[in-house]
Amino acid sequence: MPRRWCFPLLALALAAALSACAAKRPILYPNAQLQQVGPVTAERDIDQCMAAADSYGASATFAAQTAASTARAAATGAAAGAAAGAVWGRPGRGAATGAAGSAAAGFMRGLFRWREPDAIKARYVSVCLGEMGYQTIGWR
Repeated sequence: MPRRWCFPLLALALAAALSACAAKRPILYPNAQLQQVGPVTAERDIDQCMAAADSYGASATFAAQTAASTARAAATGAAAGAAAGAVWGRPGRGAATGAAGSAAAGFMRGLFRWREPDAIKARYVSVCLGEMGYQTIGWR
């Protein structure tokens, strides 16, 4: 790889990694419960429900989600690359190129999707908060 590509690729990877660090949290409707307890107590209750969801096993791990995304993309890329390579007479090279490029894309997609809460965890947290009197209106 030419040296001129090293810095932009490194900067892109760093930006992607940093943007993937902040997980989404539930947004609460400002009902009577939220007004009564205040934002500090509400945040503590959110943390408690999210920890309960994690201990219950209601969320997939970041590593598992990213690995699955990478593997799916690599398999798809290998098949597409092999088909394209067969047209040009080099199916092996096409499969390898397709798998490598798609695996990198799948890995990056996994990093960006990590911020999205697992559907089961989001539902668990919403039910937990609802039992405390809060209303969840979304995640941000």
